[in-house]
Formats: sequence, structure tokens, C-alpha cells
Amino acid sequence: MRIVFLGCSGGRRITFQQKRASGGFLIEEGDLRVHVDPGPGALLRLIQLGFDPSKTDVFIISHRHMDHVADINTVIEARTLGGWNPGGILIAPEDALYGEDPVVYRYHRDKLKGIHTLKEGFSIELASLKISSVIRHPHHGVETFGVGFEASGIRIGYITDGRLTDDMLEAYRGFDALIVNTTFRHPRQLEHLSLEDAVAIASRCTPKLMILNHFGAEIVFWGLDRAAEYVEERTGIRTISAREFMEVKFGPKVSVSRLKLVNPICIAYKSGN
Repeated sequence: MRIVFLGCSGGRRITFQQKRASGGFLIEEGDLRVHVDPGPGALLRLIQLGFDPSKTDVFIISHRHMDHVADINTVIEARTLGGWNPGGILIAPEDALYGEDPVVYRYHRDKLKGIHTLKEGFSIELASLKISSVIRHPHHGVETFGVGFEASGIRIGYITDGRLTDDMLEAYRGFDALIVNTTFRHPRQLEHLSLEDAVAIASRCTPKLMILNHFGAEIVFWGLDRAAEYVEERTGIRTISAREFMEVKFGPKVSVSRLKLVNPICIAYKSGN
């Protein structure tokens, strides 16, 4: 199993000025590819890295906010070739699909092979990968769920945005690796996680690896390496900060590397054109 981060930005200032790339991340297990939270620029990042967007099998939305879903219709359109090649599975909360203001257009929903509502107790097995909801997060009144991935004896948890609760600290125990959306350096009266929350999560849940992600301006300008060091020094848990185009492979050992851009510009110029 491997993770490829298309971006690592979080919050308005960083994401919508693209001070760090966004676009969510991929989980790959064998031939199965899952795209989680395809925010702004997701399609571009896929093509830059040489991924064929028509080969994505599953799309997951943790919640309906734009920094997580801005490109969802675009990547579904790319997956289905404009509807000529229906397929792919979408997993998303009910308010993202069918609420008063759904973020996935009906046209694109109709082109998918299957749609599943992400809710408490949800679980599905696709080939050798098990995908399940972990717990609902309190997050600005929208349906928001953490997600677990399990294959080949490896369990990866995705702690998306939300206010940290004791129930969350219990729910994320037992994972080998945790991806934690750590937006703030210091705690705030907002329903997003901070570095102090990441310390609490690592201390209570004791994963083998913590991956900080979805950074706001406080952390971006302070330093991503410093953020990871802050958590690791206080917990003894190996901690790294996600970066755009970072690859994490899981096996007997965990390896971390940076993928090279295959199509840096994504436009093929011809002489005279």
C-alpha cells in the first residue's frame, strides 16, 4: 500500500492562493487507486505526476468544504471520459451528495458505477482494500468523517478536519499510521486541529507513524519540518510533514520519497504554434 500526496495545503489563505499545492491524496493498493478529498487543482496534479485520471477507481469525500471537494466533478468527468465510459465509485457524506446544496452534480453522480453514503458504521471491501468510516468529527455543522484503510495487515487512518474529542482519541487507536489534518500551530476556538492536538493524538493513539497534513498559514510560514519535529520530540512517535508529490510506501519498512513531475507544464508546444 502506498500514499501519494498531491498537495498539503489547508485553509483559505494557503489553499486559495496556492502557497502550497492542494488536491488531496491517493491511496493505492495493488491495482486499486483511491482519490481522497480532491480539492483545488487535483486534476492538474494527477497529470503533472503522470497518473491517468481515467484509471481512478474510488473517490472519497470526508466533508463538503471547498478545499476538499473543489475538483470532485472535474476528476469524475475525467474518470468517465465525459460520461462515455461510466465507472468509478464515490463515497461521501449525505449532505455532500443530496443536501440542500450538493457539491457533486447529479450529472456526474449518474455516470458513476456506484455511490455509497459515508456515515458511522460504513465499511466496504474492494479487492484487497477495506475502507471504513472511523468516527464523525464536529466540524462547522457539516457531516465530516474520518476514514480508515486496511490492507495486507497495515491500517492507515485519515483524521480529517474537526475539533478534537476524547471519543476521537479512542477511535483512532490501533492504526499503524495516521494522516492528521493539522491546520493550526496553536489551538484556536475553531473546529480545526492544531499541533497540540497532534501531540495528544500521537500520545494517546501511539501509531508507528504520524503524517501531518493540510497546513494553514501558521505552520507553512513557521516550517513544515519544525512542525513534525515539535510533535516527535514531545511524543517519541516518528512524525513527518506531508508535502506535495510526497510518496509513502508501506511494507516491512516505511519509505518516504518525492515523486518527480512527468508533465511540469502540461502543455505540449509545437514549433510555430
